[in-house]
Amino acid sequence: MTIGLLGFQTTIANSVQLEGIGVHSGNPASVTFLPAEAGTGIVFSRQYENGSTVEIKAVSSNVGNTDLCTVIGRSATQSVSTVEHIMAGIYAMGIDNLIVEVDGPEIPIMDGSSAPFIDAIESAGIKSLGVKRPYIRVTKPVRIEAGASWAEFRPYDGTRFEVEIDFDTPLIGRQVWKGDLTPETFKNELSRARTFGFMRDVERLWAAGYALGSSLENSVVISDDNTVINMEGLRYEKDEFVRHKTLDAVGDLALAGAQFIGCYRSYRGGHKVNANALKALLSDPSAYEIVEAPAVRQPVVRVREFVAVQQPVFAPWSA
Repeated sequence: MTIGLLGFQTTIANSVQLEGIGVHSGNPASVTFLPAEAGTGIVFSRQYENGSTVEIKAVSSNVGNTDLCTVIGRSATQSVSTVEHIMAGIYAMGIDNLIVEVDGPEIPIMDGSSAPFIDAIESAGIKSLGVKRPYIRVTKPVRIEAGASWAEFRPYDGTRFEVEIDFDTPLIGRQVWKGDLTPETFKNELSRARTFGFMRDVERLWAAGYALGSSLENSVVISDDNTVINMEGLRYEKDEFVRHKTLDAVGDLALAGAQFIGCYRSYRGGHKVNANALKALLSDPSAYEIVEAPAVRQPVVRVREFVAVQQPVFAPWSA
Protein backbone atom coordinates (compact mmCIF):
# COMPACT_ATOMS: atom_id res chain seq x y z
CA MET A 1 0.00 0.00 0.00
CA THR A 2 1.40 3.37 -1.00
CA ILE A 3 -0.07 6.05 1.21
CA GLY A 4 1.45 9.03 -0.55
CA LEU A 5 4.79 10.75 -0.80
CA LEU A 6 7.13 9.61 1.92
CA GLY A 7 8.27 12.70 3.79
CA PHE A 8 5.25 14.87 2.90
CA GLN A 9 2.44 15.65 5.32
CA THR A 10 -0.94 14.09 4.62
CA THR A 11 -4.63 14.48 5.37
CA ILE A 12 -7.75 12.73 4.10
CA ALA A 13 -9.36 13.57 0.76
CA ASN A 14 -12.98 13.50 1.95
CA SER A 15 -14.91 13.62 5.21
CA VAL A 16 -16.30 10.40 6.71
CA GLN A 17 -18.47 9.63 9.76
CA LEU A 18 -18.77 6.63 12.10
CA GLU A 19 -21.41 5.94 14.74
CA GLY A 20 -21.43 3.60 17.74
CA ILE A 21 -21.48 3.71 21.53
CA GLY A 22 -18.98 4.67 24.20
CA VAL A 23 -17.48 1.59 25.84
CA HIS A 24 -17.41 3.25 29.27
CA SER A 25 -20.42 5.58 29.13
CA GLY A 26 -22.65 3.21 27.20
CA ASN A 27 -24.14 6.23 25.40
CA PRO A 28 -24.50 6.70 21.62
CA ALA A 29 -21.44 8.39 20.10
CA SER A 30 -20.40 9.53 16.66
CA VAL A 31 -17.14 10.76 15.18
CA THR A 32 -16.46 12.59 11.92
CA PHE A 33 -13.09 12.82 10.18
CA LEU A 34 -12.51 16.13 8.35
CA PRO A 35 -9.53 17.12 6.16
CA ALA A 36 -7.09 19.65 7.64
CA GLU A 37 -4.28 21.84 6.35
CA ALA A 38 -0.58 21.11 6.79
CA GLY A 39 0.70 21.92 10.26
CA THR A 40 -2.68 21.42 11.90
CA GLY A 41 -1.86 18.10 13.50
CA ILE A 42 -4.60 15.88 14.88
CA VAL A 43 -7.25 17.98 16.61
CA PHE A 44 -10.32 16.67 18.43
CA SER A 45 -13.28 19.03 18.24
CA ARG A 46 -15.83 18.14 20.90
CA GLN A 47 -19.33 19.30 20.03
CA TYR A 48 -21.80 20.22 22.79
CA GLU A 49 -25.61 20.22 22.71
CA ASN A 50 -25.70 24.01 23.18
CA GLY A 51 -23.74 24.48 19.95
CA SER A 52 -20.40 25.28 21.56
CA THR A 53 -17.17 23.42 20.75
CA VAL A 54 -13.85 22.76 22.45
CA GLU A 55 -10.75 21.92 20.42
CA ILE A 56 -8.14 19.62 21.96
CA LYS A 57 -4.89 18.89 20.20
CA ALA A 58 -3.84 15.24 20.33
CA VAL A 59 -0.48 15.72 22.04
CA SER A 60 1.26 14.35 25.10
CA SER A 61 0.88 17.52 27.14
CA ASN A 62 -2.90 17.20 26.91
CA VAL A 63 -3.08 13.65 28.28
CA GLY A 64 -5.15 13.40 31.44
CA ASN A 65 -6.53 10.21 32.98
CA THR A 66 -4.99 6.93 31.82
CA ASP A 67 -7.06 4.49 33.88
CA LEU A 68 -8.47 1.84 31.51
CA CYS A 69 -8.31 4.27 28.56
CA THR A 70 -6.48 7.40 27.43
CA VAL A 71 -8.19 10.74 27.99
CA ILE A 72 -7.09 14.05 26.49
CA GLY A 73 -8.35 17.45 27.57
CA ARG A 74 -8.27 20.27 30.06
CA SER A 75 -10.92 19.06 32.52
CA ALA A 76 -13.64 16.44 32.99
CA THR A 77 -16.11 18.57 31.02
CA GLN A 78 -13.61 19.60 28.33
CA SER A 79 -12.09 16.28 27.37
CA VAL A 80 -12.40 13.31 25.03
CA SER A 81 -11.82 9.78 26.29
CA THR A 82 -10.88 6.43 24.74
CA VAL A 83 -8.78 8.01 22.00
CA GLU A 84 -6.18 5.23 21.75
CA HIS A 85 -7.82 3.05 19.09
CA ILE A 86 -8.67 5.92 16.76
CA MET A 87 -5.21 7.47 17.24
CA ALA A 88 -3.55 4.13 16.45
CA GLY A 89 -5.38 3.95 13.13
CA ILE A 90 -4.61 7.56 12.25
CA TYR A 91 -0.93 7.19 13.12
CA ALA A 92 -0.40 3.82 11.44
CA MET A 93 -1.99 5.05 8.21
CA GLY A 94 0.38 8.03 8.16
CA ILE A 95 -2.23 10.78 8.62
CA ASP A 96 -0.58 13.96 9.92
CA ASN A 97 -3.45 16.46 9.83
CA LEU A 98 -7.06 15.80 10.73
CA ILE A 99 -10.02 17.35 12.50
CA VAL A 100 -11.88 14.72 14.52
CA GLU A 101 -15.36 15.97 15.44
CA VAL A 102 -16.89 14.12 18.40
CA ASP A 103 -20.48 14.65 19.55
CA GLY A 104 -19.81 13.71 23.18
CA PRO A 105 -17.17 12.89 25.78
CA GLU A 106 -16.06 9.56 24.31
CA ILE A 107 -14.94 8.06 21.00
CA PRO A 108 -17.26 5.23 19.87
CA ILE A 109 -15.72 1.86 20.64
CA MET A 110 -16.99 0.28 17.39
CA ASP A 111 -15.86 -3.39 17.49
CA GLY A 112 -13.15 -2.79 20.11
CA SER A 113 -10.32 -2.54 17.58
CA SER A 114 -8.86 -0.01 15.12
CA ALA A 115 -10.17 -1.78 12.01
CA PRO A 116 -13.32 0.39 11.56
CA PHE A 117 -11.18 3.54 11.70
CA ILE A 118 -8.75 2.09 9.14
CA ASP A 119 -11.69 1.32 6.87
CA ALA A 120 -13.00 4.87 7.27
CA ILE A 121 -9.63 6.41 6.40
CA GLU A 122 -9.27 4.20 3.34
CA SER A 123 -12.80 5.06 2.17
CA ALA A 124 -12.07 8.78 2.58
CA GLY A 125 -8.77 8.54 0.70
CA ILE A 126 -5.36 9.88 1.70
CA LYS A 127 -4.06 13.13 0.24
CA SER A 128 -0.50 14.49 0.19
CA LEU A 129 -0.21 18.15 1.17
CA GLY A 130 3.18 18.82 -0.42
CA VAL A 131 4.74 20.07 2.84
CA LYS A 132 7.67 18.29 4.47
CA ARG A 133 6.81 16.05 7.41
CA PRO A 134 8.80 16.37 10.66
CA TYR A 135 9.80 13.19 12.49
CA ILE A 136 10.92 12.67 16.07
CA ARG A 137 14.06 10.53 15.94
CA VAL A 138 15.21 8.86 19.15
CA THR A 139 18.93 9.50 19.67
CA LYS A 140 19.60 7.75 22.98
CA PRO A 141 17.84 5.22 25.24
CA VAL A 142 15.15 6.52 27.60
CA ARG A 143 13.64 4.12 30.13
CA ILE A 144 11.02 4.28 32.86
CA GLU A 145 10.03 1.68 35.46
CA ALA A 146 6.84 1.32 37.48
CA GLY A 147 6.85 -1.67 39.83
CA ALA A 148 7.11 -4.80 37.71
CA SER A 149 6.42 -2.80 34.52
CA TRP A 150 8.88 -0.94 32.35
CA ALA A 151 9.10 0.77 28.97
CA GLU A 152 11.89 2.28 26.94
CA PHE A 153 12.70 4.07 23.70
CA ARG A 154 15.84 3.08 21.86
CA PRO A 155 17.45 4.42 18.65
CA TYR A 156 16.43 2.40 15.60
CA ASP A 157 16.51 2.87 11.85
CA GLY A 158 12.74 2.71 11.39
CA THR A 159 9.69 2.55 13.64
CA ARG A 160 9.50 -0.61 15.71
CA PHE A 161 7.39 -1.95 18.58
CA GLU A 162 8.39 -4.78 20.93
CA VAL A 163 5.60 -5.36 23.44
CA GLU A 164 5.47 -8.12 26.04
CA ILE A 165 2.59 -8.89 28.41
CA ASP A 166 2.44 -11.27 31.36
CA PHE A 167 -0.96 -12.15 32.86
CA ASP A 168 -1.49 -14.55 35.74
CA THR A 169 -4.02 -16.59 33.80
CA PRO A 170 -3.28 -19.68 31.67
CA LEU A 171 -5.31 -18.36 28.75
CA ILE A 172 -2.94 -15.41 28.26
CA GLY A 173 0.27 -15.91 30.23
CA ARG A 174 3.35 -14.36 28.58
CA GLN A 175 2.96 -13.13 25.04
CA VAL A 176 5.25 -11.02 22.82
CA TRP A 177 4.69 -9.09 19.61
CA LYS A 178 7.64 -7.60 17.75
CA GLY A 179 7.71 -5.86 14.40
CA ASP A 180 8.43 -2.80 12.31
CA LEU A 181 5.36 -0.63 11.98
CA THR A 182 4.07 -0.04 8.46
CA PRO A 183 0.51 0.58 7.26
CA GLU A 184 0.41 -2.98 5.93
CA THR A 185 1.77 -4.53 9.12
CA PHE A 186 -0.64 -2.61 11.30
CA LYS A 187 -3.63 -3.40 9.14
CA ASN A 188 -2.85 -7.11 8.79
CA GLU A 189 -1.34 -7.97 12.16
CA LEU A 190 -2.69 -5.50 14.72
CA SER A 191 -5.71 -3.49 13.61
CA ARG A 192 -8.38 -6.17 14.25
CA ALA A 193 -7.19 -7.04 17.78
CA ARG A 194 -9.94 -6.16 20.27
CA THR A 195 -9.91 -4.81 23.78
CA PHE A 196 -10.34 -7.54 26.40
CA GLY A 197 -11.44 -8.00 29.97
CA PHE A 198 -12.36 -10.49 32.69
CA MET A 199 -15.84 -11.38 33.91
CA ARG A 200 -14.54 -11.21 37.48
CA ASP A 201 -13.95 -7.46 37.09
CA VAL A 202 -17.35 -6.53 35.64
CA GLU A 203 -19.21 -5.57 38.82
CA ARG A 204 -16.28 -3.53 40.14
CA LEU A 205 -15.97 -1.63 36.85
CA TRP A 206 -19.71 -0.97 36.64
CA ALA A 207 -19.71 0.36 40.20
CA ALA A 208 -16.89 2.74 39.26
CA GLY A 209 -18.75 3.95 36.16
CA TYR A 210 -16.63 2.10 33.62
CA ALA A 211 -17.42 -0.49 30.91
CA LEU A 212 -21.13 0.40 30.82
CA GLY A 213 -21.09 -0.06 27.04
CA SER A 214 -18.88 -3.13 26.98
CA SER A 215 -20.34 -6.22 25.32
CA LEU A 216 -19.36 -9.30 23.36
CA GLU A 217 -19.73 -7.16 20.24
CA ASN A 218 -16.81 -4.91 21.20
CA SER A 219 -14.69 -6.84 23.71
CA VAL A 220 -13.03 -10.20 24.17
CA VAL A 221 -14.42 -11.48 27.48
CA ILE A 222 -12.60 -14.06 29.59
CA SER A 223 -14.73 -16.18 31.91
CA ASP A 224 -13.93 -17.21 35.47
CA ASP A 225 -12.80 -20.62 34.17
CA ASN A 226 -10.28 -18.95 31.80
CA THR A 227 -12.07 -19.39 28.50
CA VAL A 228 -13.08 -16.89 25.84
CA ILE A 229 -16.88 -16.67 25.88
CA ASN A 230 -17.22 -14.84 22.55
CA MET A 231 -18.86 -17.17 20.03
CA GLU A 232 -16.39 -16.23 17.29
CA GLY A 233 -13.38 -16.90 19.52
CA LEU A 234 -10.14 -15.01 18.93
CA ARG A 235 -9.33 -13.16 15.72
CA TYR A 236 -5.64 -13.95 16.07
CA GLU A 237 -4.95 -17.44 17.36
CA LYS A 238 -3.96 -17.28 21.05
CA ASP A 239 -2.18 -13.89 20.94
CA GLU A 240 -4.91 -11.35 20.17
CA PHE A 241 -4.22 -10.04 23.68
CA VAL A 242 -0.65 -8.85 23.09
CA ARG A 243 -1.61 -7.60 19.64
CA HIS A 244 -4.24 -5.37 21.22
CA LYS A 245 -1.76 -4.11 23.82
CA THR A 246 0.57 -3.24 20.94
CA LEU A 247 -2.30 -1.46 19.17
CA ASP A 248 -2.87 0.55 22.36
CA ALA A 249 0.83 1.43 22.50
CA VAL A 250 0.73 2.71 18.91
CA GLY A 251 -2.25 4.91 19.76
CA ASP A 252 -0.73 6.23 22.98
CA LEU A 253 2.60 7.06 21.31
CA ALA A 254 0.76 8.78 18.46
CA LEU A 255 0.26 11.56 21.01
CA ALA A 256 3.88 12.54 20.41
CA GLY A 257 2.31 14.77 17.77
CA ALA A 258 4.54 13.48 14.97
CA GLN A 259 5.76 10.17 13.57
CA PHE A 260 8.71 8.84 15.57
CA ILE A 261 11.79 6.97 14.43
CA GLY A 262 13.01 4.51 17.00
CA CYS A 263 12.12 1.32 18.84
CA TYR A 264 9.58 1.26 21.65
CA ARG A 265 9.82 -1.69 24.05
CA SER A 266 7.58 -2.42 27.00
CA TYR A 267 6.94 -5.14 29.56
CA ARG A 268 3.57 -5.35 31.31
CA GLY A 269 2.77 -1.91 30.00
CA GLY A 270 -0.52 -0.04 29.67
CA HIS A 271 -1.84 3.43 28.98
CA LYS A 272 -0.16 4.99 32.01
CA VAL A 273 3.21 3.39 31.30
CA ASN A 274 3.01 4.38 27.62
CA ALA A 275 2.10 7.97 28.50
CA ASN A 276 4.87 8.30 31.09
CA ALA A 277 7.47 6.83 28.74
CA LEU A 278 6.51 9.31 26.03
CA LYS A 279 6.66 12.22 28.47
CA ALA A 280 10.09 11.05 29.65
CA LEU A 281 11.36 11.03 26.07
CA LEU A 282 9.97 14.45 25.17
CA SER A 283 11.15 16.04 28.41
CA ASP A 284 14.78 15.22 27.55
CA PRO A 285 15.91 17.33 24.56
CA SER A 286 19.12 15.31 24.32
CA ALA A 287 17.14 12.10 23.71
CA TYR A 288 15.64 13.05 20.35
CA GLU A 289 15.93 15.36 17.38
CA ILE A 290 13.49 16.69 14.81
CA VAL A 291 14.37 15.48 11.31
CA GLU A 292 12.92 15.46 7.83
CA ALA A 293 12.88 12.46 5.50
CA PRO A 294 13.55 12.81 1.78
CA ALA A 295 10.38 13.11 -0.31
CA VAL A 296 10.48 9.92 -2.40
CA ARG A 297 7.45 8.12 -3.81
CA GLN A 298 7.43 4.66 -2.22
CA PRO A 299 5.59 2.69 0.48
CA VAL A 300 6.32 3.86 4.02
CA VAL A 301 8.60 1.10 5.27
CA ARG A 302 11.87 2.29 6.76
CA VAL A 303 13.77 5.52 6.38
CA ARG A 304 17.55 5.53 6.18
CA GLU A 305 18.47 9.12 5.37
CA PHE A 306 17.42 12.13 7.38
CA VAL A 307 18.18 15.81 7.49
CA ALA A 308 18.28 17.38 10.94
CA VAL A 309 16.13 20.46 11.35
CA GLN A 310 17.87 23.08 13.46
CA GLN A 311 14.74 25.18 14.07
CA PRO A 312 11.59 23.06 13.73
CA VAL A 313 8.54 24.91 12.47
CA PHE A 314 6.50 23.60 15.41
CA ALA A 315 6.93 21.58 18.56
CA PRO A 316 4.54 18.68 17.99
CA TRP A 317 4.21 17.84 21.67
CA SER A 318 3.02 21.32 22.71
CA ALA A 319 -0.60 22.11 23.50
